[in-house]
Amino acid sequence: MRAFHSDHFVLPLPAGHSFPMTKYRLLREAAESSLPGVRVTEAPPASDGELALAHDPAWITAVVQGTTSAAQQREIGFPWSERMVERARRSVGATVAAARTALFDGEHVAANLAGGTHHAYAHKGSGYCVFNDVAVAARLMQAEWNRRHRRLLRVLVIDLDVHQGNGTASIFADDPTVFTLSLHGAKNFPFRKEASDLDVELPDGCTDAPYLQALDVALEQAFARHADGPPGLAFYLAGADPHENDRLGRLKISSAGLAERDRRVLAALQARRIPVALSMAGGYGRDLATTVDVQRRTLEIAYASWLRRAAESPP
Repeated sequence: MRAFHSDHFVLPLPAGHSFPMTKYRLLREAAESSLPGVRVTEAPPASDGELALAHDPAWITAVVQGTTSAAQQREIGFPWSERMVERARRSVGATVAAARTALFDGEHVAANLAGGTHHAYAHKGSGYCVFNDVAVAARLMQAEWNRRHRRLLRVLVIDLDVHQGNGTASIFADDPTVFTLSLHGAKNFPFRKEASDLDVELPDGCTDAPYLQALDVALEQAFARHADGPPGLAFYLAGADPHENDRLGRLKISSAGLAERDRRVLAALQARRIPVALSMAGGYGRDLATTVDVQRRTLEIAYASWLRRAAESPP
């Protein structure tokens, strides 16, 4: 199984900043040391043209040229720097590479060791998200699929970060070819939600059993909405921030509960033979090692799914 990273591009954040920048290097190192079947590769950058599939040209120009306002930088949560631009490009590029690997290379399952930048809108960034990796990758895969096969590629976004995927929902609000599912904390950021195709709001303190029950119902509803044919590609945002140890999550999901979540999502996609690109999305653990372990476990479960799919595929 292939996984893509961009952790060499570390932002010069001020001391005490809440964003866990070292998480990405630690996750890559954990994958390289404990999951030898996962081939980790540095991600290519997304081009301006690729970004423009989901973002306004004016926003791309402002980010690239460093003309974003102080208010825009505050909304993102990062000060502007050339490394921020390169990291944002490569975070998108990693999801593009994972999607292309899953969809076109016969791999079925691939991952971005970062990504899940679902708060970025077409015209602005927000919540540590500059560009929306899933939105760009979905639009690009649709274009490449149509060029190769002369038919429509329908996309499913399964967003299980603890925060609602408001930017993704906004970008695809009027696009029936992309179905957005978001399972998130009702009272958590963003405080002004957008309308996904299917939103499932969870109360503060939600534990494993009701969380998994809500997930099962949501997946059943999402696939029922595709009764005329399953999507051709899925993006799975496997956030670690629903974890009980997370500083920003407000839910009480255990490590075992998140592992079971991952198994259920990947099993549902495998049963329908839907290729999937994973993004690790959020994770802000009080103990960063716990967050890294949760996401390493997600990769381990994804690799097991990749092995099962490889065994099912004809030689």
